[in-house]
Amino acid sequence: MVSLRCKMVVKEVLKSLGLHFIVVDLGEIDIMENLSLDMLTQLKQALSVTGLELMDDRKAILIERIKQVIIEMVHHTDELPLVNYSNYISEKLNHDYTYLSNIFSEVKGITIQQFIIIHKIERIKELIIYDEMNITEIAWKMNYSSVAHLSNQFKKITGLSPSHFKQLKDKRRSPIEDIGN
Repeated sequence: MVSLRCKMVVKEVLKSLGLHFIVVDLGEIDIMENLSLDMLTQLKQALSVTGLELMDDRKAILIERIKQVIIEMVHHTDELPLVNYSNYISEKLNHDYTYLSNIFSEVKGITIQQFIIIHKIERIKELIIYDEMNITEIAWKMNYSSVAHLSNQFKKITGLSPSHFKQLKDKRRSPIEDIGN
């Protein structure tokens, strides 16, 4: 689950199946009942109808948690952490970063760093569209060492300079759920 809307959908599915939950959070549900195999199948099917899936694979769950930490860090905080992203992610998930990085790359086909960059560029697009900050302020907010570094990375990912992107009439952004998938 990567959005609040997903959490609401999952809660409704659980209620419709008569299940009582303790926690429904992004990527995690804690149900009071012990699920029979039949009830687990019903839950998987009900979630599938809504476009969601129940993950019971440890790797898949860990990858979703990595994605959630990155999305939270890039899209839902006012300032990015000043520590290395690897340290931040490792501390948040209580796992060695090398372990997290290897699993993520193996399953997603891109590195955690590439995933972070893609999300940072999407956030920069959002900040450009809002037009409340100039590129220098955006570079500082997103922890870039310089405007040139931000511009080079932005162009590498989008094919456009930030100033050219700002001039576009039809500024296209991607839903957070679709970035890096």
